[in-house]
This record gives sequence, C-alpha cells and structure tokens, in this order.
Amino acid sequence: MNFKRAITALVFFLAIIISQTAFSQTNMADVKVDDLTDAQVRQLMQKANSVGYTDDAQIAQMAIAQGMSPDEAQKLTVRIDKIKKDDGNKDNGTSSKNNNNKQLQNSNYSTRSYNNYADSTDTSGVSKRNYDDDRKKQMRDAFGNLIPKIFGEDLFKNSKVSFEPNLRMATPKSYVIGPDDELLIDLTGDNEANYTLKVTPEGTIRLQYVGLVSVGGLTIEDATAKIRAAMSKTYPGLRSGRSNISVNLGNIRSIKVTIIGESLRPGSYTLSSLSTVFNALYASGGPNKNGSFRKIQVIRNSKVVANVDVYDFLLKGIQKNIRLQDQDVINIPVYDVRVEASGEVKRPALYEALKTESLQDIINFAGGFTSQAYTANVKVLQNTSKERKIVDVNADQFTTYKPVNGDKYLVEKILDRFANRVEISGAVFRPGRYELEKGMTLRKLIEKADGLKEDAFLNRGYVSRLNLDNSPALLSFDVDKVVKGTQADIPLQREDKVTISSIFDLRDEYQVEIKGEVRNPGTFKYGENMNLEALIQMAGGLNEGATPNRIEISRRIKNSDAMSVSAITAQIFTVNVDQNLKLVGEPFILQPFDIVSVRGSEGYQVQKIVKIEGEVLYPGTYTIQRKDEKISDILKRAGGLTAMAFPAGGSLRRPGREIPKEKRNRDDNNGYNNNNNNVIGNYTSNNKDRNGVDKSREDQEKLLNLRRLQEAQGVKDTTTLQQDSLTLKSDFVGIDLVRILEKPASRYNLLVEDGDVITVPKELQTIRVSGEILKPINIVYKSGKSMGEYINESGGFTYNASKKDAYVVYANGAIKSTKKFLFFYDYPTIKPGAEIFVPKHAPREKVGIQGIVGISSALASLAVIIVTLLK
Repeated sequence: MNFKRAITALVFFLAIIISQTAFSQTNMADVKVDDLTDAQVRQLMQKANSVGYTDDAQIAQMAIAQGMSPDEAQKLTVRIDKIKKDDGNKDNGTSSKNNNNKQLQNSNYSTRSYNNYADSTDTSGVSKRNYDDDRKKQMRDAFGNLIPKIFGEDLFKNSKVSFEPNLRMATPKSYVIGPDDELLIDLTGDNEANYTLKVTPEGTIRLQYVGLVSVGGLTIEDATAKIRAAMSKTYPGLRSGRSNISVNLGNIRSIKVTIIGESLRPGSYTLSSLSTVFNALYASGGPNKNGSFRKIQVIRNSKVVANVDVYDFLLKGIQKNIRLQDQDVINIPVYDVRVEASGEVKRPALYEALKTESLQDIINFAGGFTSQAYTANVKVLQNTSKERKIVDVNADQFTTYKPVNGDKYLVEKILDRFANRVEISGAVFRPGRYELEKGMTLRKLIEKADGLKEDAFLNRGYVSRLNLDNSPALLSFDVDKVVKGTQADIPLQREDKVTISSIFDLRDEYQVEIKGEVRNPGTFKYGENMNLEALIQMAGGLNEGATPNRIEISRRIKNSDAMSVSAITAQIFTVNVDQNLKLVGEPFILQPFDIVSVRGSEGYQVQKIVKIEGEVLYPGTYTIQRKDEKISDILKRAGGLTAMAFPAGGSLRRPGREIPKEKRNRDDNNGYNNNNNNVIGNYTSNNKDRNGVDKSREDQEKLLNLRRLQEAQGVKDTTTLQQDSLTLKSDFVGIDLVRILEKPASRYNLLVEDGDVITVPKELQTIRVSGEILKPINIVYKSGKSMGEYINESGGFTYNASKKDAYVVYANGAIKSTKKFLFFYDYPTIKPGAEIFVPKHAPREKVGIQGIVGISSALASLAVIIVTLLK
C-alpha cells in the first residue's frame, strides 16, 4: 500500500514539473495584453492554474518571468480581475443572451438555420462543435506561438456593431420582387383605388379589372412601369396623367443565403430580403483565422457577381451595399498573404495584403508610425524554405517592396540622443540646450545665451566633449579673450557642453558672525562695505545689558608665520559704537569671516528670584537683594516660620543642569516617558501635598533615583526604567533648617541662588514604606520606633527583597542607607515624614548541569591539593 502511494506521489510531482517546463517555454516578451481576447486570457489563467498559480499577482509575476514587461503585466492583472468579475455574473449574462436569441428567432429577417450541418434549433450540432474546436485551436496557437490578433476579427464579434437592415425605410427602387412579397398599389387622381397583393410562387399578382401581371424577378422600378402599362387600359387617367400610381412593399419576405469557406460558422441562414453581405457575415461570425477579409465572393446563379473587401469598411468606412437575393452563396476563401506589423506602429496586428499592395499600404493599415518610431528603416523578418532571414527596407523602398506571406515588419524606436544639440550652463543669462547650427562656435553660443552675467569667472571656462569613441574630453578656454575675439574661437560639435562658472561658485560663501549681547546672534551673509552698526542692526540690536564701548572683532590671518611659535593666529579689534547705532565718526568696515563679540556690562544684573513655600508667614517669590544673601535672610524677609512649621523637614530644591533638548527627544522616542508614568503610579496621583506644595516633580525624581539604584544591582522586571544613557541629577539639597535657624553664621546656612525653592512643611506624622515589602503603606510616626519595626508593620520583606540595600529618604531630601556588620544590619534612624524603600535583590541564576560539573571539578581539585599538601 505504501509503495502504491509513493508511485502516485512521484507521478503527481512529475506532472507538475512537466507542466511548469511546458509553460516556461512560452516566450511572452512580444505579448500585447490589449491585443489578447478574453478567451486567450482565460486560457492563460487555466495554464497558470495547472502549475499552481491562482492569484492575480502570481500570474503577473509568472508572466514577467517569461519575458513580459511590467507595464503589460499590470494590464494583464486588470484583465484577469475583470474576467473573474464577469464570470461571477455569467448566469445573468447567459439569461440575457438567450432572450436576445429568442427575439432574433421571432423576427422575419434574422432567423438563422444550419440546414447543411444540423437543425437550426439544435445548439449541440456539428456546427457548434466545429466552432468550439476552432476556438480551442486558436487559443492554443495564440499562446503557443504568441500570434497577435488578426485585424478585423473583432468586427463581427462586437455586439455593439449590428448590420441589421432598416425595415422602416422607403422601398429601394433596385429591390427585386420575389415570391411572398406583399405589394401595396395606390391609385390616386381621377381614379382612386388601393390594392394589397401578395406575389405568388409563380411571380404574379392579380389586379381587379386588369388580370394577372407577372412581376417576379423585376425591380420595384420596372414592376411599377409594367403595372402602370397594364392598368392604363382600364384607367385612362393614367395615360393622360390625371391619375398616378405608386408601388411599395408591405411585408418583407425571407430569403436563404448559404455561407461557405473559411467562415467561423458556415451554413445556411434565413435572412430578410433587405439584407446585405455584411448582414450575412455578421450572422455567421465573419471569417475564421484562415479566412480572407479582402476577397469575399458573392455567387449568384453560379457566377461571382461581387467581391467584398472588408478593409474598405474598416479603414475608410465604405460599406458596399450588395443586396442579397434568395439562394445566394457567400464564399470566404483562404487568405493568400498575411503579414504582421509590430513595434512602433499605431495598430500592431496581422494584416492581409493583396498582390497589388506594398509595404506602405501595410503601414497605412496599421495607422502609420507612432511619434517614437524610427521611420528611416523597417526590419522585415522573412520565412525562406529552410529558415528565417532579415531584410532592411529603407524609407524610399516602402512603396516598391511587395509583402510576402509570413513577413513580420518590425518598426523600432528612434535613438534616445540628439543629432544637433549643444548645451551651455553657468553664469550666462539663458543657460540651456541649443541647436547646433552650421558653423556654430563658442562665441556664437554665448551670444545665443544672451551673453555673460556680471558674476561670470572670466579667466577660465571649459567644454565637455565626447570623442569619436565616446570617451570624454575637456577643452579649457579663456572666457574673456574668446568673448572679445583676442583668442581663436572654438568650433562646437554635437553634444558639447559649455560651462562658465560664477565667481561665487569658486570661493567660500562670504559670511560674518555676531555673538553675545544682541537680540538675534548668529551668522549673516556678508555684503561689500558692511559696517559694524549694520551687522548689529541685522542681529536685532543690542540687548539692554550690552556694553557698546567694548565690542571685539576677530579677523582671520592669511599670512601667518607657520614656523614661529608665537605667530599671531587672529587679528583683534576693539571698537566703540553708539548705544542707538548712530553713525559717529568713521564706521568700522567688516571683512568676510569676521566674528563680532558683544559683551555684557559689568554692573548690569538681572533680578534673581527665590521661591518660598509652606509654613512661613508670607510664602511666595522673593528677589535676591545681595550677593551674600543666605537662607536665614530670606526666611526673615518671609516673616519667619509659623506655629505649625516643621523645620526638620525643610528642604531646598536647586535646579541642576538642564538635559539637552535632543537628548530629551531621544529618550521620549525610546519610551522613557511612558515608563516613568507607569512607575510613578500613586506618587503622582496628587500634585499637591497636605501643605499645598507641588510635589509631583519631587516624587518623580525620588522614584527615578530609586529605580536607577535597582538597575545598578541588575534587577530586571516590568517596572524597571531603561535609563542606561540618562543620568538623573537630584535637585534637592539636604539642608538642616534647625541648625540654620539656631546658628545663622554656621556653614549650614547656604547662599541662595536664582531659582531656589525653599519648602517648609507642616509637622509630618506618617512614614511611607514602599518597595519589596508585602504591603506598601503609610504608617503613623512614633518616636523611637526603628526601621525594622516599620517594615514589620507593613508585612515584612518579600522573598526577593535586598535587605542590605534598604535606605531612607528624609523629608528634607537627605538619604541614608543601611549598613551591615557581619550578619547584623544597622538601619538608619527614622524621622517624621521619612520614606523607607526596599529595592529588589539582583536575580539569582539557576545552576545548571554545566555549573554543577564545574563546581564538582573545582571541589575535587581543591581536595587533591589539600591531600597533597598534607602529605
């Protein structure tokens, strides 16, 4: 059983490989999707499905792999998608088609019959089978050899083009009367009479008072004259002209026409007697793939009475109204000469050529050349008796070259190059591309470009030229001498590129820089004769604290002595200017790359602010009056402490160095802010403490430092902040406000600085316990209670708590850590408002098999050493 399964699987894989190989042999490089019929696209879909490709994109990729261009593959994807949608509505379309067929069968002029092959109502007859076989063969040929469509084959398959005769038009005088025609005879004038007569099978009609009149085989015009002559014997008014007679058709009879030869659906068709050759061709589907569109024959009574060329209608709109008669035969012979026009023509297709036509006629059939066509020559691929050959047909031979069956005319694109182009760029008024006229020289080209600009570099220009072997060459010239005519002019060649530089292109951009006490310091573009006052004005003017009488300008040294140790590296100027930038005396003229420094006044001071919060009589902001003003001085100005103040918890927050903006942006992108928000949690839920002091920033920085300590110990969990590149600096200064107030002259009384925030809280009565404990909680403070007791009241340590790293953050911002001596822990003293934090222990890695083996080996080695020493 397993052996049979293996054989089945092997056969299946071989089939897939063979199908893929067969498909890969198809060359799709010349396929034009617009030229493919829906049936051909469906065949391509079936072949793709046979090798496992079902998606539209997969089929397109497969087509590209077989040589199809990406643009055509995109069109193929659109076509496949449309066909799938049409197949989804196939039932509705089939129903509509059946209804249309029923309407045609009920009409008197378009009922089709297949008498020679099968019954007209038998849709599964021989004709239907031949039609399906022909379509399958056509699709195989199209995809096997990638043959383009035949010009004109869609004419008789297009449902929007109908050649149905107009039954409501006046009766044509050339209409030939036959059996079953109904004649309407109207007599007017002195005599009034109306007759509706049907033509008998013998071709006669019977007129009252006249008798039988033979009209069969006569035209309407001849029959009218004959009836007039016969009735004039009974009605004399017809002879005198006092009476008139008119003959028209009533009901139109049906005729039978046989279509033979290379028709898509040959057979006998029942048509209206007003039908023409095109009505019959439309009913039969037109010529098949081997049928001729140029020599369709109308045979009547065993004689060829007319030849129809469909190209006259397709190309010129000329439709030969050859009216059919009963028992007419339409013969569609096999084509004699069929050629292919491809490449840069407007309608690439297969065309049928007559013996009297030339290559120029084929080009005209294809709509002529496209705008990108190479019209000087057409390549012809011919078939010989043994092989193929290529023939070059020049433009003067288009009218004399006679097409040969199987010819393929390939019209190529023109070259992407110019035969007479030169180019000029740089410091001219109209740079660009110009025509290379006969005798064009360099000076004439400059004149064509409206001459040189004022900033043109006159000492040197160059011409980029291609040698005969396309290798580049460079010709230099003196621009000034060429323009003035004192140097020999340079004749230009095709594709020469002339470059005349600007003086600004050949030097650094001239700039000057201003720094210091101006409103908008920076770099400015240098202008000739620019003075210092103008530069200060461009920078927005002087700041209030600027010193206009000691402005320093540093200038580059171009000729410094490189061998001297004390060589001057810059030239310094000190200049005084008016505060209002008025011109006083000779202005100082700047040079390119000068650097101007405007310093501040030594006696100018901007107010410095200190903020006091909490339990003082007058909290708020205070300006520093003296350079030696201290904490105690500011507290005195604030009215001193209130009765509820807790000096031991007083703190000083002093802003540290600001983190650069680009570093903050980088940290935000790395998700630090999100992590911070997650970690801070309950600490930032309330922005104000019970004293009304904004503590959100304080709490955040405390916690960030605590978490950073965990990272230093290697703790890794979901709450750890990834702050590897961010160094946090605490703003808090651990002051001892009690000592400061008791001894203002002591070293604990610090000088205040700009931005300092002094906070004096109320007496704090709780202790916060957090970190690796079982129940983080706030506990009421009790004097003398140790840190271990507070931890026990909060549930004790967790299993991964780091006891030796526990520390306390006091209310004034000071931090004290736990000390360890042998196996004993010395915890810090707890004060009101303190926070106890227990960090995580560093993760312990499990000892694997290799670790156990390593430890065992080490112990064994140690034992051997000990034994050896004891011996």
